[in-house]
Amino acid sequence: MRPAALSLISLLSVSALFGPPAFGETVTLEPRALTEWKPVYAEVETRDRVPARARIGGTISELMISEGDRVEAGQRVALVEDSKLFLAIDGINANLQSLGTQLEQAQADLARGTSLSERGVISNQRLETLQTAVSVLEGQISSLDAERHIVTRQIEEGAVLAPEAGVVLSVPVAKGAVVMPGEQVALIGAGGVFLRLAVPERYADALQQGDPIEIAQGDLKTMGRLAKIYPLIQGGRVQADVEVDGLPETFVGRRVQLRLPVGERQALLIPREALLHSGGLDFVAVNIGDETLQRVVVPGEEVTIDGAAYIEILSGLTAGDKVTTSHE
Repeated sequence: MRPAALSLISLLSVSALFGPPAFGETVTLEPRALTEWKPVYAEVETRDRVPARARIGGTISELMISEGDRVEAGQRVALVEDSKLFLAIDGINANLQSLGTQLEQAQADLARGTSLSERGVISNQRLETLQTAVSVLEGQISSLDAERHIVTRQIEEGAVLAPEAGVVLSVPVAKGAVVMPGEQVALIGAGGVFLRLAVPERYADALQQGDPIEIAQGDLKTMGRLAKIYPLIQGGRVQADVEVDGLPETFVGRRVQLRLPVGERQALLIPREALLHSGGLDFVAVNIGDETLQRVVVPGEEVTIDGAAYIEILSGLTAGDKVTTSHE
């Protein structure tokens, strides 16, 4: 028997097996564009990573934070102390006390000299000398005051402040450690979080800024937006950033699974209710003229378009086939 005859007999047998179904709406199949999605992993990143640095050198006497703590802008996170600064303050204070005593004596001498000058007992030159002595001492005291202010300011700068509000990502030092000016005491993640991903460069031309991105991992099921594509390709990969509303900030660096649109393809889609299952096979009712036959098909993945569920048909149907959308 010829293969064509066998196929016809098999098809008629399948139709007889199901019996005459009741048909609903009939749809003529046409190829539809489907977005090609590539599953990738992205990492949770903070917008800014700002180090909190020591402004003076010294020993960390206080450390108020640890990894995971949230801080506000300007909050003190550590205290650096340099004992030499306190010794300098003590020395300046002693000099000021000595100069203050000398100034009192010089001012008293000037007062007597002024009185004597008015009576013509001393010369104007001597009076000017007394006035100069007072001015010199006042200048020295003013200079030491400025020096003390500088040292006091250096002591105040021992407070290490958080540059921005955010979460503490790392604290690479410990209490009692010696740090140099400009050394990092803590790393602050600020400005919120986003997803950063790296995809193979062959998909670079398919990426479009603003493309929707599907995120589905655990309890996190939402849509994001491709916010930025970096022009520099490194290691054969393109970096991109994805904006996601409500992204948890609990773990920075956490990997999140998402699907990235990398192109489009044409597919034949049927409503989910048009697909029948029997005997381990999948069937679709196809109208051919005045007859309705059950045709064996190979279904693909299920997709949702405008809230309706569709099944992609990989083989068994062609464009133009008329498919019944429901069965009873």
